[in-house]
Amino acid sequence: MLRKFITYYKNHKLLFYLDTLAAITMSGLTLLFPDFLGNFVDDYIPNQDYDSVYLYGSILAILYLVRMGCSFFVNYYGHVMGTRIERDMRIDLFKKIQTLDSDYFDDHKTGSIMTHIVGHLRDISEMAHHTPENIIVSSIMLIGSFIILIKIHISFTLVIFILIFLLVLFSAFRRKKMMAASRKTRATHEEINSEVENSIGGIRLTKAFTNEEFEVEKFTKVTKIYQLSFSDFYKQMGIFSSGTGLIIDLLYVVVLVYGALLVIGAEITLGDYTRFFFYLTFLIQPIRTLIMTIEQVQKGWSGYEKFYSILEIKPKITSKQNPKFLDNPTGLIEFQNVNFQYESSRNDVLHNFNLTVQPGKKVALVGETGVGKSTISKLIPRFYDVNTGDILIDGINVKDYDIYSLRSNIGHVQQDVYIFYGSIKDNILYGRPEATLEDVIDAAKKANIHKFIMTLDDGYETLVGERGVKLSGGQKQRVSIARVFLKNPPVLILDEATSSLDNVTEKLIQKALDNLSDGRTTLVIAHRLSTISNADEILVLTENGITERGTHKELINSNGYYAKLYNASIEI
Repeated sequence: MLRKFITYYKNHKLLFYLDTLAAITMSGLTLLFPDFLGNFVDDYIPNQDYDSVYLYGSILAILYLVRMGCSFFVNYYGHVMGTRIERDMRIDLFKKIQTLDSDYFDDHKTGSIMTHIVGHLRDISEMAHHTPENIIVSSIMLIGSFIILIKIHISFTLVIFILIFLLVLFSAFRRKKMMAASRKTRATHEEINSEVENSIGGIRLTKAFTNEEFEVEKFTKVTKIYQLSFSDFYKQMGIFSSGTGLIIDLLYVVVLVYGALLVIGAEITLGDYTRFFFYLTFLIQPIRTLIMTIEQVQKGWSGYEKFYSILEIKPKITSKQNPKFLDNPTGLIEFQNVNFQYESSRNDVLHNFNLTVQPGKKVALVGETGVGKSTISKLIPRFYDVNTGDILIDGINVKDYDIYSLRSNIGHVQQDVYIFYGSIKDNILYGRPEATLEDVIDAAKKANIHKFIMTLDDGYETLVGERGVKLSGGQKQRVSIARVFLKNPPVLILDEATSSLDNVTEKLIQKALDNLSDGRTTLVIAHRLSTISNADEILVLTENGITERGTHKELINSNGYYAKLYNASIEI
């Protein structure tokens, strides 16, 4: 895990090396001041050496200007490096999420995923920038101070570093509890983000049911848990900070008393005494920095653990090595002894299911909810993989195809239409992003939505709002159908494609769908039986599989289950 973290510095090696060099220079120059001061106290001032005072004062001022430049570089370009690492991690994480199976999104809240992408990586960025820099600077300050002080007085220096060692031990002892508390705040942070995303996403439903108080109660409960998790974290941080503060205060007392005794006993000079105080200050600063770094690492590393755990997920649905590519398919689809159940279910949705859809034919699936109609449509493009059995396209198992080649040849109009925030043009272009505006307009005309778009002030550039809130259900459905017209795939899956349309709009668009499916292999999942009367074959699904099959006319004449459903829909 650490090795993976280090690889993110590789793309920014030059900036990292320059930042490190600036940090080393800055800390090295800092160590010079106490030595200069000791010389002033012991030599230049008692001897009234004006030339040395002016000379070394000027040199020190120039060195501090250099130090200022180094400090600017570290604070500016160091953060730039951190944000670039954050950018790289965020892109990698987003890429990974795009490859994850549908099961992952079934089991994880959108708000939690957003927290991983946005919130956690900010802390990781701060850790990536500050941690190496702080460790390098602090190490130089500690080692440099130790070497200089031990030359002045060995026993005095050893006493100070014994206390510093106790400080390090105490910090290490408290580290685990702070890490555990930090992980807990991460978990509650995800929960509160999920609650906010869920509540705002359903705000109109909340208002419709006048459940504002109920939502406030839920949010208050999650917020209290969030606050309590931070209370524990701050408690651990308080113990950590106060304990380290006590040891640091004792260091000052030891230097004050023991150093004074050494001066009185003429073991060290007044200048050396002054040096010890300043170097002690320089020792305390890196120790404080390391303590803050530990706190920063707790937060950043707990976020990185989440980040790394997602990167390590191995998608179950992937392309094989040397896959086949689905070029110019005829569209022959075969289900052979397919068994499938969702991970959260104990029962098979499909059991020993067999089906053949001939190239260019239009096959409709009807039946009660839960018999597997939509599941069949999700198995063909491998949104899920079958447990046993095979699904073939043009005689080749779908698992043998390159997954992107497979899905690019399948047009899928889903029952639950998703409209992205953006313009109408952007949403239609999702079917083929490289298409021209003329192609978009042509697709919109075929989907019978062009005239409506032209009535809008901004036409195709009209913003549709969050999840298409400014469009009606039928308009959103027609935008999604326009996407498929633009994609122009050889295989079509229409999952309740007209379910959100009123009767007038349904008739307008049904002809367009018929034209689109002409000559293409089309699988239609239908709720309104009137929309599938012209299908080449209609399959009636029940819990026992396919119980009836035939054309609309044949099934009506057989007076079976389909006929009862159809007659009931006419009566309604």
